[in-house]
Amino acid sequence: MSDQIKLEFSEKYDEAHARRYFHKHQNGLARRLSHLRDVQLARKALELAGDPGLVLDLPCGAGRFWPMLAEKANRVVIGADNSPDMVATACQMQPRHIVDRVRPMQTSAFDIKLPDNAVDSIFSMRLMHHIGESGHRLAMLREFHRVSRDSVILSLWVDGNYKAWKRKRSEQQRSRRGEAPKYQNRFLLPVQTVEAEFVEAGFRIQERLDFLPLYAMWRVYVLRKE
Repeated sequence: MSDQIKLEFSEKYDEAHARRYFHKHQNGLARRLSHLRDVQLARKALELAGDPGLVLDLPCGAGRFWPMLAEKANRVVIGADNSPDMVATACQMQPRHIVDRVRPMQTSAFDIKLPDNAVDSIFSMRLMHHIGESGHRLAMLREFHRVSRDSVILSLWVDGNYKAWKRKRSEQQRSRRGEAPKYQNRFLLPVQTVEAEFVEAGFRIQERLDFLPLYAMWRVYVLRKE
């Protein structure tokens, strides 16, 4: 399956980009506050999922969530990413006592190199909003369903909030001016569409956690296998 689905945006994650990505969430007060809110929501999602003991962090990026994932003393974390440079950067830049708690792995979210029901939970932050095609999202969700024994925690952009309305209005204004549409590697998804895809892939929705209700596009879902 991984040979069939290869997203264009994933090609940019070389070593230099991975290091920029590591520093990005530490630059400026706004980004640091945003990161703290991301961690707060992720921690709450893990609690709602029953504080799983074996978690696959995919994509792990530069290990941004590893310190939070390692807060549970007996939790085993598999830190995986499609980019080997991302995994290497995470192992180099995160604190050694945190890295020692993580099992690094290079793998695609569309073809995870693990057997069926291999982990308690899959933790997938900031990936799904990059996937614009429904067929690709379903392929990933079905692979998550295969590998997770119990739950999936993921984040994405949804409509029904101020930021989504503002984004749509901006796109409409560009269209009226006759400007070419911008290249998109981030997609705003209708809630009804994505939630129907969760069900089609074999999940039920346990919880919805919004970054800033009615304002921000980011939402974290806690999904359970049916």
